[in-house]
Amino acid sequence: MPHDVALIALIAAGFVFAAIFGYLADRLHLPPLVGYLVAGVMIGSSTPGFVADTALASQLAEIGVILLMFGVGLHFSAADLLAVRGVAIPGAIGQIAIAALLGIGLTSLWGWSIGAGLVFGLSLAVASTVVLLKALEERNLVSSANGRVAVGWLIVEDLAMVLALVLLPAFAGVLGGNADAGAHASTGPIGLTIGITLIKVAAFAAVAIFIGPKIVPWLLTSVARTGSRELFTLSVLAIALGIAFGAAEIFGVSFALGAFFAGLIMSESHLSHRAAADSLPLQNAFSVLFFVSVGMLFDPSVLVREPLMVLGVLALIILGKSLIAFCVVLLLRYPASMGFAVAAGLAQIGEFSFILAGLGVSLGLLPREGQDLILACAILSITVNPLVFLGSERLEKLVFSRWPVRMAGHGAAKHDRLCRDLAVISLQREERDRQHHLEIEQLIDTFPMFADLDDNAQEELLLLFRPRSASPGDRVIRTGDRGDSMYFIASGAVEVQLEDDEIPLGAGAFFGEMAVLTGARRTADVVAVDFCQFLVLERRDFNLFMSRHPSLRAAVSSMAQERQEMNVSRQRRDQSLDAG
Repeated sequence: MPHDVALIALIAAGFVFAAIFGYLADRLHLPPLVGYLVAGVMIGSSTPGFVADTALASQLAEIGVILLMFGVGLHFSAADLLAVRGVAIPGAIGQIAIAALLGIGLTSLWGWSIGAGLVFGLSLAVASTVVLLKALEERNLVSSANGRVAVGWLIVEDLAMVLALVLLPAFAGVLGGNADAGAHASTGPIGLTIGITLIKVAAFAAVAIFIGPKIVPWLLTSVARTGSRELFTLSVLAIALGIAFGAAEIFGVSFALGAFFAGLIMSESHLSHRAAADSLPLQNAFSVLFFVSVGMLFDPSVLVREPLMVLGVLALIILGKSLIAFCVVLLLRYPASMGFAVAAGLAQIGEFSFILAGLGVSLGLLPREGQDLILACAILSITVNPLVFLGSERLEKLVFSRWPVRMAGHGAAKHDRLCRDLAVISLQREERDRQHHLEIEQLIDTFPMFADLDDNAQEELLLLFRPRSASPGDRVIRTGDRGDSMYFIASGAVEVQLEDDEIPLGAGAFFGEMAVLTGARRTADVVAVDFCQFLVLERRDFNLFMSRHPSLRAAVSSMAQERQEMNVSRQRRDQSLDAG
């Protein structure tokens, strides 16, 4: 072809092969993600035929991780994270430390150095957020207490890995690697490096928690008021990708963590549900490319070359990590059901493992063989993770049937307290949403003409309205004023004062439409005769909204025409009476 189409070829081949093998996996009663992984192997460099660009694939996969984590943040809140901190923070830190020690112990049997074992252990300690979320979504557990604990656990793991990525170059020389590993080398004292990293992460968290909720919802509302669906979707993606990229470049945190906080910020807006719905198709599409890119990195020959090493690493990931997580949850005095759920969710490795392994190789700490093992076991652990969940559920039933009293009593108090805290948070979120829906319902009840609009249009109209009030005797409109807005009476009553007549209007009526429709000056005074609450639609907003809803404009124009004809006929009648 006359120009480079590597990106188009990758996307086309990735989606086509993923669709084919995903369907075949489903027909074989396997999770579709197994088919996506196989699709990646088929277009990777380890198999004959078409070979896609691995570098491009990894970047597209990163977009998938960003969008998926953004979606998680939309359904979470800072209060959710604070509610699960008692189990997520000590649990994640304890599990990482023990898993890293097990990794060092396993690699010492192979004759590797302490540095190689540390990198290897850390790579095995952190699970894939993408895989966990897919598993929780399939079981409707994302909003459950156990699901929220598992997600919070992985957020803490991600924060710990951000710190590990900064500290590894600083300690590379001490651990037996290259002390001056190019771009990864750290300058300055180690203590200063750690301090700067912690300050950056704290600064990012402060900006995200205290400043973001004041700016992002306002920005989203302003865009929604334009009524443009494509502009709203574009703004949602711009916020997600912009915050993720800015967080990585300015504060040094991962794209995934930045995207999660972007969603967390946007969740404070009542438009978060609409943002989630608009971004969902892209989340699904790019998450597929994530699994395809993982498959592309897999070299099946490692299964033949080092089968025992693969089995050992896989056992550490699936059995070792699961047992560690389960025991940590129990030691923290939380129920066994939570331990089973967290253990199954963490029995795999993913995106951060690849990043750590790549950094370890570049620093001379981890041998290339270690990276191959990590990639191979990531593929295998992701593939069998649905079976791990199934086995965990059956084991949970067996344990609870064998020791019902002991299992039911262990950690019940903490679990009940956690469920109450999460329930309060959920009720607060539901109350916020209920109030918003109630506003829309009240709008429709008061002004039935808006009932035929779809949900998005009704929400947009609610955003366009400007509230205004008036007391009895206030002159709301004066004759000769410029017609810059139309008034809808939410409560109270007004009087339209014509030359020879006075027309009362109550709640549910509107006025000021003629000047807005024609551009002429006001032809009557309008005076409040009661305490009034108005919803005011400015002329520019009126024209934009009505241009997208011509049937509503026609209805308003028809009512305005009828009102004008009534006024004219009334004037003629009055004139004839005066003449008589």
